Amino acid sequence: MSAQTDQVTHVQNIRYDKAAEALYIIDQTLLPNEEKEIRLDTAEQMFDAIKLLKIRGAPAIGICAGYCMYVLARQIPAGSAEVFYARLAEYGKYLDSSRPTAVNLSWAVKLMLETAKENLAQPRAALLETLYQKAVWIHQDDIAKCTAISEYGLSLLHEGDGILTHCNAGPLATSRYGTGQGPLFLAAERGMKIHVFSDETRPLLQGARLTSYELYRAGVDVTLICDNMASMVMKNGWVQACFVGCDRVAANGDAANKIGTSGVAILAKHYGIPFYVLGPTSTIDMNCPTGADIPVELRNPDEIKTMWYEKPMALPGVKCYNPAFDVTDHSLIAGIVTEKGICRAPYTESLAALFTEKR
Repeated sequence: MSAQTDQVTHVQNIRYDKAAEALYIIDQTLLPNEEKEIRLDTAEQMFDAIKLLKIRGAPAIGICAGYCMYVLARQIPAGSAEVFYARLAEYGKYLDSSRPTAVNLSWAVKLMLETAKENLAQPRAALLETLYQKAVWIHQDDIAKCTAISEYGLSLLHEGDGILTHCNAGPLATSRYGTGQGPLFLAAERGMKIHVFSDETRPLLQGARLTSYELYRAGVDVTLICDNMASMVMKNGWVQACFVGCDRVAANGDAANKIGTSGVAILAKHYGIPFYVLGPTSTIDMNCPTGADIPVELRNPDEIKTMWYEKPMALPGVKCYNPAFDVTDHSLIAGIVTEKGICRAPYTESLAALFTEKR
């Protein structure tokens, strides 16, 4: 693999400097024109970084949340174990409220709180070190999971395939290879020739700003298209599979992902193209029966009207509906690719088996 490809595949979107006790992330709102690290010190900075998409992608948000909880734990004044835990729980609730759809955020916060509760009897220094090691574990665990997901996803690809993807589920949204885009990077690394069509992904343009940026710099043959061009490239026979990430998967296999994903799945079904959802088991919420139970975040209308324009593209009084996600029905999904393998319908059985079988 070339140095250029290695640089992109292993981009450090989240970095904790233990010597300086400082948490850094790449501000994804500045990409692709500027790659800049910012430091997160306060709960307000952390909340805004997640809410304003400076850090985004369900697994990346979970990783970031783990380190955030450690940083905030260090800031709690010395005192009783009960007061320490109560304050850390307040921080966790605050961070968890920044993005309601991605389950990895609440998963990581809960894991850090459980770790704190189990170790409250330790001296303060030992407790903080335990929390730091748990945050590192969350990060390393995601790297291992993304690598495994990429391997399983690669098994679904063939030489010369055209792949359509929506939003961004590469290294910037996760760690190392990524989920939805992970097999594409792995294919390039191993010399498999594929071609990727990247939906621009309105209104936040993650496909244009991030996915095409990552793939192009990694040497992957990528073509950027507007979201409403997906039907045309499918009809032309240029797409053999669709790969997307996910922010939450319900127990029945319904999957929430960036707005527009369900439309891609419907088109793929019409044209007989397999549609795959890729994500770690931490994204599967077995306490959420169906997609109807997944909360969908509504975002600022200015993301549609003004965010990417020199002048507003709609009158100030025009109403906007701006859901961040939609839910793809399980009947449209050919397979859900996890670090433990590829799940197939019926998903109520195959997803449940992930949490009961020894693998």
